[in-house]
Amino acid sequence: MASAAHNGATAALMAAVAVLALAAVSSAQLQYGFYKGKCNGSDVEAVVRSIVRARFARENPIAAYLLRMQFHECVINGCDGGLLIDGPGTEKTAPPNLSVKGYDVVADIKAELERRCPGVVSCSDIQILATRDAVALAGGAAYSVRTGRRDRRRSLASDAKLPSPEFTAAQTVAYYGKLGLSAFDTVLLLGGHTLGATHCNMIKDSRLYKYGGRPGATDPGMDPTYAFVYKKYVCPNVPSSDNNLVFLDDPWSALKVDNHYYKNLQLHRGVLPCDQNLYKDGATRWIVDLLANNSGLFTSLFPQALIKLSEVNVLTGTQGEIRKVCNRFN
Repeated sequence: MASAAHNGATAALMAAVAVLALAAVSSAQLQYGFYKGKCNGSDVEAVVRSIVRARFARENPIAAYLLRMQFHECVINGCDGGLLIDGPGTEKTAPPNLSVKGYDVVADIKAELERRCPGVVSCSDIQILATRDAVALAGGAAYSVRTGRRDRRRSLASDAKLPSPEFTAAQTVAYYGKLGLSAFDTVLLLGGHTLGATHCNMIKDSRLYKYGGRPGATDPGMDPTYAFVYKKYVCPNVPSSDNNLVFLDDPWSALKVDNHYYKNLQLHRGVLPCDQNLYKDGATRWIVDLLANNSGLFTSLFPQALIKLSEVNVLTGTQGEIRKVCNRFN
């Protein structure tokens, strides 16, 4: 009993330290309520929330789309709207970004705000606000974000070097470390896989049929029952199954922000190698255990990691521009 109490106290202390570390981030010139009084009497954040809520009511996977968009946006040159630009050779055309969705809801929000107050609200802020509201609608905690970002006049496919789904835990932590994020932040951010899905072609070789480069080999670290189900029913070893959807969390939980993703890692049921690798590595396993075993802890800490990601390398003040439409430069 004493040992259990000690472990619980240690976990609580670690969580408290993590919260303090997350809260320490700051980015000059971003501020809460940046748009108050700047949109001809309209509440910018209320407009965003209303449009996201209406879209979520029709299509609740929009939360997964917007969350993924924020990840793919902010890890490349910061949260600057570069992913939104159309045209040959832009970030949007890079292979990892071809399956990103949700651009239309950002465009709808931008159009409404341009109608109310032209040239005031940046596309990059719209992305962050829309994701914030979608996460809350999907069962996550409500949270405040600072705004005042400007849109960058740069969008190159060659910049879009995203973390590999086959990364080891150390590689994933190192990738996010270059953005100023800690190992704890990294494990929280991968918890974004509580929402959404991938495709069979992302796991057929790496986990089901060619593990370690050996034809016919299945990852021995995967729960055998799950491996059987994937191979038999979801991702059979035929080319036509490549685009079949694979939920990143169990189907009943894949549209909810909860800690079930971490519970699956404990059971060796992570889908992507980078997910399951978090539990294989002792440096991150304790974080997975902490988040899996403490109900509500992930929900309360996840927003802080998203906030930290949203403030990476932003443009403020007179830098960049405020686009008239989000898919092209002014």
